Amino acid sequence: MLGAIGLDARQESAYRALVALGAAEVTDLAHRLALAEPETERALRVLEQHGLAAQSSARAGRWVAAPPGVALGALLTQHRHELEQAELAAALLAEEYRAESTEPAVHDLVEVVTGASAVAHRFLQLQLGATDEVCALVNGKPVAVSGMDNEAEETAARRGVAYRIVIEREVLTLPTGVTEVAASLGRDELVRVVDRVPTKLVVADRTLAMVPLSGRGSEPAALVVHASGLLESLMGLFEAVWREALPLRLGAGAAVSEEEAPGPDSADLEILSLLLAGMTDASVAKQLDLGLRTVQRRVKGLMELTGVTTRLQLGWHAYEQGWVARSTPGARATTPGGGPRNDP
Repeated sequence: MLGAIGLDARQESAYRALVALGAAEVTDLAHRLALAEPETERALRVLEQHGLAAQSSARAGRWVAAPPGVALGALLTQHRHELEQAELAAALLAEEYRAESTEPAVHDLVEVVTGASAVAHRFLQLQLGATDEVCALVNGKPVAVSGMDNEAEETAARRGVAYRIVIEREVLTLPTGVTEVAASLGRDELVRVVDRVPTKLVVADRTLAMVPLSGRGSEPAALVVHASGLLESLMGLFEAVWREALPLRLGAGAAVSEEEAPGPDSADLEILSLLLAGMTDASVAKQLDLGLRTVQRRVKGLMELTGVTTRLQLGWHAYEQGWVARSTPGARATTPGGGPRNDP
């Protein structure tokens, strides 16, 4: 616990033992710690340098513990100051980097990372640097990092970083697949499942992405994509897969199960059918004895459910999903709401 102020395990144990005893001889302390006397004395010298212990002036060879409230408080204050200075330096370097890369060259927008160790390191680094959200597509074929099993994910989640993960169904059949998914759900991460993901992908804060490169007989490699049109396309790919995936939930006994796919209810289908027939929102509301705002709220909910941004897209999605029947031959084609004037 005291590693943050520069103590290793032996030094921390020595200080804790000295605090418990108040004062002790090197021989007694070494016996208590099950260490050799030279090792114990080296640990005490380090504690002395940190102001946590001192040699007794009344008795040679005897060591006294410094009061934790005073000694540790001073060290914590010092380390807080050092961290503040480091944060300031990082902010200045980031500002300098942004100033120098206002218009980055095309080749600076994509990095190629080669080698299993380098790929794994960059993957963990990407997550540890995230501050808001990490989005990932995961399949059952690990290259340099196995599935979602990495300490960086747990560390980032503890810091409040949100996770949205889509896994391939094959992941649930792997020996540790269900265990890893259950651990992610237990950290309140959002996990969904699809039959197949188009590629492995990790995106941090919508500003940095990582995509594996596959090659027969070659060592693992990956592309690291910085903010650009390519990154926006990768994020769009993730969102498209996310919308089609089924949510997973954690049940009793750490059991993982799929939730039913959300869909429109009977009232939604009635509204859609009438809108696709060319009626306006007001006409639909009157026809179904609903409030105008209720109709508009339900249409907005259907657009959010399907992930579309226009009513024209909603109409096509409704046809593709079989929610409504296509118009008969010769019928006038319309968009939900009768035209652009009803777009939200």
